Amino acid sequence: MTDSTGMTDDEKRRDQLLRLSGSTEADAAPRITVEETESGVKRIDVAETAAVRPGDPDNDDSDSKE
Repeated sequence: MTDSTGMTDDEKRRDQLLRLSGSTEADAAPRITVEETESGVKRIDVAETAAVRPGDPDNDDSDSKE
């Protein structure tokens, strides 16, 4: 879908994220994935490629727990 700018929502998002000096393509990478099942249910997940993921920033999950 486009509006009077001629840009889609995804193009506008990318344009905004890359506008800042020093930004890279990684800054504009998708942070979520959306899947729709045949029954019409939408599933929204954090993308595996997302630089920032939800959770406790003080807890490093890579620590081994014995």
